[in-house]
Amino acid sequence: MLAIPPKRFDKRIVTFLTATEVDALLAAPDQARWEGRRDRALMLLAIQAGLRVSELTSLNCSDVTLGTGASVRCEGKGRKQRAVPLTSPVETLVRLWLRERAGHPDDPLFPTRTGRRLSRDAVALRVSTHAATAAQRCPSLLSKRIHPHVLRHSCAMSLLQAGVDTSVIALWLGHAGVRSTDAYVHADISIKERALALTTPAEAKPGRYRPTDKILAFLEGL
Repeated sequence: MLAIPPKRFDKRIVTFLTATEVDALLAAPDQARWEGRRDRALMLLAIQAGLRVSELTSLNCSDVTLGTGASVRCEGKGRKQRAVPLTSPVETLVRLWLRERAGHPDDPLFPTRTGRRLSRDAVALRVSTHAATAAQRCPSLLSKRIHPHVLRHSCAMSLLQAGVDTSVIALWLGHAGVRSTDAYVHADISIKERALALTTPAEAKPGRYRPTDKILAFLEGL
């Protein structure tokens, strides 16, 4: 059985959002509605922390630490726990949401109207709905299929483009190894462009090669 070769399959380049597209997506939820404020906090936390949708839906109110050393704790694949630091803007928005949420420590951080935990399908529906709204002001989103895992990809790409080492990105995302992070290196065309800029361009003048008189004289003398 070990000698059987693995099945071949097409490996697509990961989809991620640019900074402009992220801003458009976060501006899409209606902030006049409770669900809109919840969705904005949910998506911003997912993008900054790089959470899987299962990690996002399983968060409780007590999993967020505010103030000095603000962070979010989650349990990923293989029951591996990790903590991801929060930036000041994310901490501010999550603090406002927790104040409005007014839940107990063991209550879900992002619940439904009835207080139940959001499902994976519910999160996917909210993200795709807001992406459709954001596409009206950011047309580049029309060519992308936006789902919750794209938010995680966007986090990884922003870290990579900021110069963060891939081993740190692997720890940030909860990857089992650095090889899982290589997909983001392949997806980032800017890294390849910078590598190309470091190489010495080949200087080849157009036209047909014509030997000098000395070369012709040497050849004729053979």
